[in-house]
Amino acid sequence: QVQLVESGGGSVQAGGSLRLSCAASGYTSSSYCLSWFRQTPGKEREGVTAIYTFGGSTYSDDSVKGRFTVSQDNAKNTFYLQMHSLKPEDTATYYCAAVRGGHVAGPWCLDSNLAANWGRGTQVTVSS
Repeated sequence: QVQLVESGGGSVQAGGSLRLSCAASGYTSSSYCLSWFRQTPGKEREGVTAIYTFGGSTYSDDSVKGRFTVSQDNAKNTFYLQMHSLKPEDTATYYCAAVRGGHVAGPWCLDSNLAANWGRGTQVTVSS
């Protein structure tokens, strides 16, 4: 059973930066996307960006390309979401998830229906 714990959320002004962390444990297979999703009240959870644990390929939603970067530290079993140039519309609860599917990062990594395990979320608030 994969366990995921997010940290690093907070409040920041527009244009600022934050880094989220997700500590992962319990996974025995390398065939996962470790993915970041976000959700605001009344809206569906949406995929943001992901990294495939074997090989490190990444995939991001167009809305965050050039601003958000996903990375992993295998020694620490932790992956990260570095966010720059934050906008008020980035305000959401951010979740990390382990997503099972293909063999290289792709759109499937951002499909919440394929997520096998979820963290509890961390709040990011961006003020204008």
